[in-house]
Amino acid sequence: MSTELSESQDLNGLEQATDGTSRLTDICSGTVGNSMASIAEYYAGKSVLITGATGFMGKVLVEKLLRSCPEVKALYILVRPKAGQSMQQRVSDMMKCKLFDRVREDNPDFYQKIIPISSELTQPGLAISPEDVEKLSACINIVFHCAATIRFDEPLKHALQLNVIATQQLLSLAHQMHHLEAFIHISTAYANCNRKHIDEVIYPPPVEPKKLIESLEWMDDGIVRDITPRLISDRPNTYTYTKALAEYVVQQEQHRLNIGIIRPSIVGASWQEPFPVSPPNGSLSLRAGKGILRTMRANNDAVADLIPVDVVINLTLAAGWYTAVHRPKTALVYNCTTGGINPFHWGEIEHHVMSSFKRNPLEQAFRRPNANITSNYLINQYWILVSHKFPALIYDLILRLTGQKPQMMRIFNRLHKAIGLLEYFSSQDWEWNSENMSMLMSQLTPEDRKTFNFDVRQLNWPEYIENYCIGTKKYVLNEDMSDIPAARQHLRKLRNIRYTFNTLLVVFIWRVFIARSQMARNIWYFVVSLCFKFLSYFRASSTLTN
Repeated sequence: MSTELSESQDLNGLEQATDGTSRLTDICSGTVGNSMASIAEYYAGKSVLITGATGFMGKVLVEKLLRSCPEVKALYILVRPKAGQSMQQRVSDMMKCKLFDRVREDNPDFYQKIIPISSELTQPGLAISPEDVEKLSACINIVFHCAATIRFDEPLKHALQLNVIATQQLLSLAHQMHHLEAFIHISTAYANCNRKHIDEVIYPPPVEPKKLIESLEWMDDGIVRDITPRLISDRPNTYTYTKALAEYVVQQEQHRLNIGIIRPSIVGASWQEPFPVSPPNGSLSLRAGKGILRTMRANNDAVADLIPVDVVINLTLAAGWYTAVHRPKTALVYNCTTGGINPFHWGEIEHHVMSSFKRNPLEQAFRRPNANITSNYLINQYWILVSHKFPALIYDLILRLTGQKPQMMRIFNRLHKAIGLLEYFSSQDWEWNSENMSMLMSQLTPEDRKTFNFDVRQLNWPEYIENYCIGTKKYVLNEDMSDIPAARQHLRKLRNIRYTFNTLLVVFIWRVFIARSQMARNIWYFVVSLCFKFLSYFRASSTLTN
């Protein structure tokens, strides 16, 4: 439905309205006409600005807009040129990935709607040229701000620059946009993780952002590093701390801009569309499938608040539509989580991930998939020593002896660092209110609920985890499912190597310790005798029972 047609119909009906003046006011403000349009119809003819479009969530957002809102006019994406790769090359490479295959089938020329804008979030004014500022100011209707640093251990100054200052500068640019209808900010459900119960509100910031920015400007990096733990206080890292500040910065503009804030929890692979798109290859599930990750510290009974990326994107696009059409008086916050609606626990994840990778093993696995989750620190450290560090040392020794560069200890060190950063979130529970998410769902037409589905009550977790693991194999590692028999044979080979090694280890321990000590031999014989007697008793009992 075009804007011109909608306005024409409203003006025809205006003659019959009782309160003509009020009706005309609504039409001019855009609240009538558009409110009857579906989400796809609303985005038709609109120009959209997306930050972070080359990231995981940004790519899925671009693909969904192009596929489900084919009449969208243009997608302007802020892109940072990288060393040795131009802005145009980065966008071209992004368009070639498998994620866009379905869009490519429907419209081979879809890339013509994507307009890259050179930008650098760490520079004043986002380093956008005056010509591009003028262009964006004249045409943009909706802004989706997805860009952020998601590194938990980012230095505070850099996290502040990317997550807070860049957001301030984007808001300043938004004020110059003559036709802006909605500004949607992607935050995180853990921005207020220092609270156990989190409502869909903006909480007071831990510090006034402007004062913090001014204070840190003159400080040496070493001083900032030293005072960071005291600044972030009861938050676990600079990421959650700066995202809380960014929410407050966005909230301050709610009386001048139509604002919506999305708070996703742990964003995982897609659930339904376009296919099981997995996060970047640093995924812990990939490490577990390869047999590298054998232990991690987590509470088996704690809720693992995973949220599929397509759920987040569907909610984001629906929130953009609702914010633009209904223009809430204050910024609406959407807690995009699953724990309070359809909970799934870390212990269940471990079981289903291991089961899936044993049925559909990855090629050239380092070891058989067999991860162990424990909440006990000492037990976890024991398994790190036995299952991670000791095998890494042996493997690196073999690499050195064969003239190759050792690498396994370096891989495990990086893995331990990543797991350590995740421990805070895998060892406890939070409660998120999701009333706004439910309200938004109730505003959608039946067709939009199917096309932009974010109802996590329908999510079948075992099936999702299965597809997650298969997606990692097919789309991250580009492995062929027809090679599964060979991968299973490789796992059997690894099992035989493990049995042989364990046998040799027992013989070695016997020769070094037990065979040289009369007391050790006596203890050994006593244990073996006890086991033998128990087995004999068990057999006799079974025979009598039968």
